[in-house]
Amino acid sequence: MPSGQQARAQAAAITPGTPSPETEEATPVDRVRALFGGHRLSPGQRRIAQFLIDHLTEAAFLSITELAERVGVSQPSVTRFASSLGFSGYPALRDALQPIALSAIAGSPEGLQEQRRNELQAAVDAEIENLTSLRRTLANTDRILDIGRELARSVPLTVLGLRISVSLAEYFAYAARRIHPDVRVVTRGGSVAYDALLQSREAGGTWVLAFAMPRHAKETLAAMRAARSTGLRVALITDRELGALAHEADVALTAGTGSRLVFDSYAAPGVLSAAILQAMADADPVRTQARLEKYEQASDQYDFFLED
Repeated sequence: MPSGQQARAQAAAITPGTPSPETEEATPVDRVRALFGGHRLSPGQRRIAQFLIDHLTEAAFLSITELAERVGVSQPSVTRFASSLGFSGYPALRDALQPIALSAIAGSPEGLQEQRRNELQAAVDAEIENLTSLRRTLANTDRILDIGRELARSVPLTVLGLRISVSLAEYFAYAARRIHPDVRVVTRGGSVAYDALLQSREAGGTWVLAFAMPRHAKETLAAMRAARSTGLRVALITDRELGALAHEADVALTAGTGSRLVFDSYAAPGVLSAAILQAMADADPVRTQARLEKYEQASDQYDFFLED
């Protein structure tokens, strides 16, 4: 049996797309109900089915872990649900749901069939939905501005990102160093993380910004608990508010990850990170301007040395 990642790779294989036969005049909900029709479902499976119907445009892009947590069932239950409908597994069921969800978003099933020519376009559509959801979240800027001010005041500021989240943490830290006097990055767990967090707190730091993208590493949870044990507060950027990670955070900010291809994509978390950086810059515009000018001068000098 192929692994979960192998199954995702097979499902996301880039092949020429061909429009499916036109469906009769039916609403997206009717089309989803048709997938479930004629199958005997257990009470737990009916809960999954109802969630997919009620939250189609969101649920069709959730990972199996996310769907299980939202419904309140186990991951094997989701797999058995997909199998009971005749699908090879949850990725195959999600493949069937996503065109229906996108047609609901676009409001035109025929137009969607024309647009969705291949899996790459479907992945982009899913990311657009993630960004649209983030846009709704950012309608009220007060929360972002508040956390930006708190992170700007924390000297040093520690940025935590383990495993798959390392890239987001390093991007944030790289940019933050241009507007903040002391940014430290923790990309290793265990005692290394604890030592770094303790040193940050002893140096006067008050906050840690943690990134936790799926699959969520247990080391991240341990590091967040260690941070709080030292007296640091934790701001978390993750893909969902449910679960132990969010419970350990003082502030949890969410941005959906793209899970349509074999490897996840992070358009929405990247934009959320940039928004927090903007809020940090806005918290102390005088310091921001001075530091940016300093880096600009240093960059010019470096270019001069390269030319020599």
